[in-house]
Order: sequence, then structure tokens, then C-alpha cells
Amino acid sequence: MPDEVRELPAARNDGLARFIGGTPLAVAVRLVLLSILVGVVLSAIGFDPWNIIESVRRLFISIWNLGFDAINWVWRYFLLGAVIVVPIWLISRVVNAPKR
Repeated sequence: MPDEVRELPAARNDGLARFIGGTPLAVAVRLVLLSILVGVVLSAIGFDPWNIIESVRRLFISIWNLGFDAINWVWRYFLLGAVIVVPIWLISRVVNAPKR
């Protein structure tokens, strides 16, 4: 049996890790934290997880009723988030760029 080549467990999961973007445990932790964050944001705008269709309908009615003030509100939050998200995204793309 010394001549046999054994496959390491990490090598077996290499395709899976590449597909999901990391080790399964790390990806699961990131997804849980991101889900909590998105849940807080959706809760703040009035979404209900048990009746999502009604929540979306209420959101669109609210946006319609608020008119351009809602667009201004969404635009401000978009800009506020973009100030953080876009530079982080750009840095991650530069850092992970293929080397020549």
C-alpha cells in the first residue's frame, strides 16, 4: 500500500470550495451574517417574512404615495451605501486580479 496515492480531503473539496467561494463552514457563516443584516434592512422598510407578497405590495404603494420624496430617500441610501460598497468591491477586484 505504500505505492498507492491517497487523495487528501482538502483536494476532494477543492472543486466545491471553488464553486461556493470558500470552505463550506466559512461560506455558511458569511451567509448567516449577511442574511441577518439583510433581514434587519428589510424589516426597517416594513417587509414581513411570513407575507412577502403583501409586504412588496405595501412597499410599492408607499413609494407611489410618497412620490419623488421616496426616490430622494432611496437615492440618499443608495449613495450612502455606495460610498462603502463600491470602494470595497473595487479593492477586492484589484487584489484578486490575475497576475501577469
